[in-house]
Amino acid sequence: MEEMLRSLNKDEILEALSHGFCHHCQPLLHERIRTILLKNSSGKVNEASSSSDENLERSVLVNMPLNGSASNSDSLSRGLGKQCDSPDSTFSLKGNRQSHFDLSLNDGISGGSSPENGLTEEEKECIRYSQVHIKKDFTLVENVNGRDINVLQGLELHTGVFNPTEQKKIVEFIYRLQWRGKQGKLKERTYSEPKKWMRGKGRVTIQFGCCYNYAKDKKGNPPGIIRDEEVDPLPPLFKQMIKRMVRWNIVPSTCIPDSCIVNIYDQGDCIPPHIDHHDFVRPFYTVSFLNECKIVLGTNLQILGPGEFSGPTSISLPVGSVFILNGNGADVAKHCIPSVSSRRISITFRKMDDSKLPFKFSPDPELVGIKPLIFSPLNKNGNLQNQHVPPLNGNFKKLKLNKF
Repeated sequence: MEEMLRSLNKDEILEALSHGFCHHCQPLLHERIRTILLKNSSGKVNEASSSSDENLERSVLVNMPLNGSASNSDSLSRGLGKQCDSPDSTFSLKGNRQSHFDLSLNDGISGGSSPENGLTEEEKECIRYSQVHIKKDFTLVENVNGRDINVLQGLELHTGVFNPTEQKKIVEFIYRLQWRGKQGKLKERTYSEPKKWMRGKGRVTIQFGCCYNYAKDKKGNPPGIIRDEEVDPLPPLFKQMIKRMVRWNIVPSTCIPDSCIVNIYDQGDCIPPHIDHHDFVRPFYTVSFLNECKIVLGTNLQILGPGEFSGPTSISLPVGSVFILNGNGADVAKHCIPSVSSRRISITFRKMDDSKLPFKFSPDPELVGIKPLIFSPLNKNGNLQNQHVPPLNGNFKKLKLNKF
């Protein structure tokens, strides 16, 4: 038995020992094995912390199953405790590992821009862009003020914008932010984790760029942007996401977001029927992670019970997709997220109305002057004529890419 165990690596041992465990017991077992390995490493826990501990905690991070389990965040927080302890900077992680969360504009394209495949970074980006699918023809006719109108006009769904590798990076980063919020290392109004006093209440929110008040607060501030409150600025990773969405013609260069809110849903959490406040201009954009869910829309949404809503139509939001709300879809139809069946994360990016900007706000130079890619009006794929390009699945496919 001992010889058999010696022949296995750490990940194989963890898999064998934790097979069949529930999602509460798996992280506990992993943590105990980690502790034993550290104690046995030269007999010096402190010395091991700089090498073995670092590698093991990175392994916990990288191999964390992103399956919506409510235990993921807590387990990850334990594993990240020693990494995310820089109180002086919201996003600088111990060991200066911020590069671990860089989001390339062509993540997921195998093989760098080398003579082996002859592709430039721009050509690879065009390939990634060509894999995005767009749906704009949402229709729901309702009678509003005596007129029959399409209340879903202006909605768009872009799928495949962020691939599984990129989703994993973003979710890991959000869990780190959540850990920092729990430790009080984000600004007071950036992180909010209400008590779950009833079903559907208590989702975690993390705000960047501005402090948005959902309801009248203790100071008497009405719903909307509180201009004299400060929150943390947009993280670099989120700015990379914005740049991609602008370059890929998802976000118009005339309405580049300068704020966002992260929603972390546990099982049973929801967002009740509402229309987004007009302190934010239209359109705005929601990116989905961890699990697909439905958004319910219509002018008359019914509240059936805690976290339970009904309406005339719903749209599924796949993971890695960007859902755009504009026109009637943003201002006439209400929308809501009924209680989710498993853990979900979303990021909603919005641009503030100029008259509602926080008093200390200044435009981020990284988000100024971003230009969309230009493609042939006949073909979104562009112009790499007569070249065979390997897409994500490894098969060869002929694509045409434009010169930029």
